[in-house]
Amino acid sequence: MAEYKCFKCGNEIKSEDLKKRFKCPHCDSKIFFKPRRKVKVVKAE
Repeated sequence: MAEYKCFKCGNEIKSEDLKKRFKCPHCDSKIFFKPRRKVKVVKAE
C-alpha cells in the first residue's frame, strides 16, 4: 500500500482514500507527493 503526503497540510494519505476521490480528506488540496525513503550511504574502502 502506497503512502502519500499532502503538499499543502503535510498529512499522510493512504492510497485507499484516493480511490474514493482525488482530494486530501483534511484540506481538500489536490496536490500530493510520495515521500522518499531514507537512503543508507556506504563508503567504499
